Amino acid sequence: MLDIGANIGLSAIAFADTCPGVRVIAVEPAPLAFECLRRNMGAHVPDGIALETGVGVANGTAQFTWYPRASANYSRYADRKRDNESTTTFLQNCGLDQNAIALVTNDVHDGEQIDVKVTTVSALLADHASTGEIGLVKIDVERAELDVVRGIAESDWARIRTVVAEVHDCGDRLAQFCALLRSHGLATEVRQDAFLRGTELYEVFACRPPTW
Repeated sequence: MLDIGANIGLSAIAFADTCPGVRVIAVEPAPLAFECLRRNMGAHVPDGIALETGVGVANGTAQFTWYPRASANYSRYADRKRDNESTTTFLQNCGLDQNAIALVTNDVHDGEQIDVKVTTVSALLADHASTGEIGLVKIDVERAELDVVRGIAESDWARIRTVVAEVHDCGDRLAQFCALLRSHGLATEVRQDAFLRGTELYEVFACRPPTW
């Protein structure tokens, strides 16, 4: 499986714990987060691979905005205003009062620019999983979701059984993301957690129907 946007590796650890022996290729571009990912993979996902790279539509380099105080929200397409709004709405849905929200969100999305290497899903597969089925592609890349799936070569789509992604619905991104997956034979379902109501954040679950 591919864990794209692995951060410090909590999902990779959960996958390995749930499916012992699964081979996890975990990808994380931010150096500080990657160092935690590398250590967590070594300790808890011994058969996994940790790679310090971003994933997009083409190989190269790109500038990301790193949030030191919100390391799960940083992105190539960081938007401080939208990120502040989503965080505020989430905390309101969790029941925090305005004073607590102001304390939590103060300067939380002050960012700094970092340059990172970017590769594609198909390049990752060519280097680390050149044959066989890919049981799951998990995507959590803060507005770069379309870049990731657009970087999958036509010949690789048939190998992918399941996609699970967090998608930011801005600029019609959610509809485009789901349409692309459906065009490659994956049935999609969209959900939104109750704590995320009123934000642009949705979860997409997509799987290839059985052939029997």
